[in-house]
Amino acid sequence: MFKNTISNLSRIRQVVEVLVRYGFEDVVTSTALRRLVSSKRRLTWQHAERPVFETTRWERIRMIIEELGPTFIKLAQALSNRADLLPQPLIDEFEKLQSNVPPFPVALARQIIEQELGQPLETVFSDFEEVPLGSASIGQVHKARLLTGEEVVVKVQRPDVQEKVRTDLSLLHELVRLTGGFLRKQGLANPEDIVDAFERSMTREMDYTSEARNLEQFRQLYEKYESFYIPKPFREVSTTKVLVIEFVAGCKITDKAQLLAWDLSPEKVAETGMDIYLTQIFEFGRFHADPHPGNVLVRPDGTIVLIDFGMVGKLTKQQKYAFAGVFIGMARQDARGMALNFRRLALTSDIPDMRAFEADLSDLIEDFSTLDVQDMSMSDLADSLQDIIYRYKLQVPGAVFLILRALVILEGIGKVLHPRFNTFEFVRPYGARIIAEQYSPENILSEAEYTGTQLLALLQTFPADIRQIMRKVSRGDLRMKVELSGYLLLLRKADQLVSRTIVALLAVAFLLFSGLSLLGHYSPEMRYVQGIPVLTWWSLGITAFLFLVLLILGTRRERKD
Repeated sequence: MFKNTISNLSRIRQVVEVLVRYGFEDVVTSTALRRLVSSKRRLTWQHAERPVFETTRWERIRMIIEELGPTFIKLAQALSNRADLLPQPLIDEFEKLQSNVPPFPVALARQIIEQELGQPLETVFSDFEEVPLGSASIGQVHKARLLTGEEVVVKVQRPDVQEKVRTDLSLLHELVRLTGGFLRKQGLANPEDIVDAFERSMTREMDYTSEARNLEQFRQLYEKYESFYIPKPFREVSTTKVLVIEFVAGCKITDKAQLLAWDLSPEKVAETGMDIYLTQIFEFGRFHADPHPGNVLVRPDGTIVLIDFGMVGKLTKQQKYAFAGVFIGMARQDARGMALNFRRLALTSDIPDMRAFEADLSDLIEDFSTLDVQDMSMSDLADSLQDIIYRYKLQVPGAVFLILRALVILEGIGKVLHPRFNTFEFVRPYGARIIAEQYSPENILSEAEYTGTQLLALLQTFPADIRQIMRKVSRGDLRMKVELSGYLLLLRKADQLVSRTIVALLAVAFLLFSGLSLLGHYSPEMRYVQGIPVLTWWSLGITAFLFLVLLILGTRRERKD
């Protein structure tokens, strides 16, 4: 830990300077970071010639993230999908963040590809375009052609990205250690867990074989779908740092003019796209988590193509049923049903006031039930649901927020193509299908088999557990550990009170002894000072010392309070 702190010291000081410059002095002065700031150093709190305090606190947080670099931007972008952790105004700011990173030289890209594949570029590709199609913080993409003739895109990882990400992740862990108490007071209950989860996500993103597996799995799921296509990965010429994928020609799904030029109905394209996405969620429980227009292409024959499978969301069967139940409860104007499904969906369902929770859901239902179908917005509903999740601190699967975000994006795409597009009309039949699936004989039988297996396992282990307990009882080895939580402060105060009481009793005892010692008859050897026995002076001195200790203890307590 000490070694990490020393290696990150200069970078942490930079972070401290950025925090102070943007008016977050409280984060520095309220945490261990204050030790890293020189008292002589003063920074001007300006941003782009504009006083920082003219901006909102949320805007200043975004400015800090932008200045700290790509890893922090990616963390903020990931947190923008977690409405259970952050307030909506901060999420709105994080959604503005863009990782605009210039491309690295093509010579470096060629060198990395040759090192990864262990052979010259010309033995794999007959053509390799030097100008990249796009670049990001992790890597960049080049168009190429294999010797076998297939047109492909080649994703190449940046040469120094892994070392930079490891350094920044180490820094994030160190910052959380130094500011954890402050962050928890601000309502962020588990900052360490958030950084750990982000580290796992970044590790997967830097391993291109993970995206190749996602592509292959989706191709298997949708191999019989004629209206939906997923590009093929070429695993034989791909590694953890290089990914070769089939190139698919098409236009962005929002390019309405091109769709009309191809004699395609934009309305039909929008409906097909929404059906494909809802099938991913409610049928397979596995979905493409970033369906922005640049990742959704349309071929001239109307086939929809999804690209960039670096971010994929997953729902278990039970989570799928609970998520659908939330929408079904809303459609039925059943607040209690929505609340119960929220509890089923949550990883922890500790809701202190269930009646207040149901009342808030009832208000949500009432707000949306009075709207005309054309006025209903998935964006407004997602904001309302996320606000409730945040206020009640519900820990729901991260996939839920990815779904809500994706539905909002798809609604925006749909409204570009379809003047009467309404997300709720598409979700409704899937809700009915989910209910039918949940209570189908096959699913009930599956649940019964699972419950039976669990019960059988319990019955098999129960006698052995009972025998082990009885054996310990007979030998006198049975021990019970009782742990009381929430009593530490009370026990600490009781300990302080007992200590002060003992000191006070000793002081009173020595004071009484001092008075009684004046009445004693002593031998001629007893020394007297100003007519008082030395024994009495000693007793008075000890009494004064004990009263001084009591005074110090009382002063310390007032300061702590």
